[in-house]
Amino acid sequence: MAPPLGNDVHTIRPEHRRTRRSVLAGLAALGALGAAGCTRVASASGKNGGDLLERLRAQGVVRLGIAGEVPFGYIDRNGELTGEAPELAKAVFERLGVGRVQPVPTEFGSLIPGLKSQQFDVVAAGMYVTPDRCEQVIFADPDYQMPDAFIVPKGNPLGLRTYADALRKHAKVATGTGYAQIQHAVEAGYKENDLVIVPDQVAGLNAVESGRVDLFAATAVTARLVARGSAKAESTEPFVALVDGKPKVDGGAFAFRPTETRLRDAFNAELHKLRRSGELYRIVRPFGFTKAEMTTLTAKELCG
Repeated sequence: MAPPLGNDVHTIRPEHRRTRRSVLAGLAALGALGAAGCTRVASASGKNGGDLLERLRAQGVVRLGIAGEVPFGYIDRNGELTGEAPELAKAVFERLGVGRVQPVPTEFGSLIPGLKSQQFDVVAAGMYVTPDRCEQVIFADPDYQMPDAFIVPKGNPLGLRTYADALRKHAKVATGTGYAQIQHAVEAGYKENDLVIVPDQVAGLNAVESGRVDLFAATAVTARLVARGSAKAESTEPFVALVDGKPKVDGGAFAFRPTETRLRDAFNAELHKLRRSGELYRIVRPFGFTKAEMTTLTAKELCG
């Protein structure tokens, strides 16, 4: 997951048919909730680490920027906010004295601009911590680490297990808008404008099932969940991508405006308590996360 890489990347529009009905229902609910969450939040003072935490406690609600991506943050078939990041946010903010969370849906590439323009208070979308993003926002420490995986046709006929395999076999690669997998594929030798960029993981699954692409690159947990139940596609084993010739383990975290260091630090303190107690893993486990995806990485390490 990374900022979109420019206008040269080929884009496939999502088709009307959705393979995973539960994902469809969640994505369909975004419009209605987006209308309710489009009002801007009040601006922070920016002094002494910001006063947003105090104002959130007074309001009793925090607005979460989400991108409708399973399993990180989405609206379920009942129209309820859920996902790894929102459920973790509920636990942390309750401990901080903020009893309610409100989703503000947007596209992944609009999360940082939306945060900076005060469309919402926090990004709760499993966003990878990268040096480029660290120049725009501040991150809590990662709540998970994640390798990549592919969605491929059933039986994986081309034997695609890494980006090097895909490049060697001239495989047509798709990935999602703003995904870090764009960079991973480019690092392996693909040109940006040779990648097929789709709006979401459902469109990626559809592209593989229809034979328009040979693989869809995503996080390992996304690939596992989206391919599950498909009669025509499956997910590969997780693998660590190479960046600058070295294995690159990504970590996802909550993002805050740079002025709100007090809120970020308070969030971090509660997050670390949840990690030490094992509660963090209990919260994220239902969304397909395993103990292998738990991490002690810090935002400082990943910001570089």
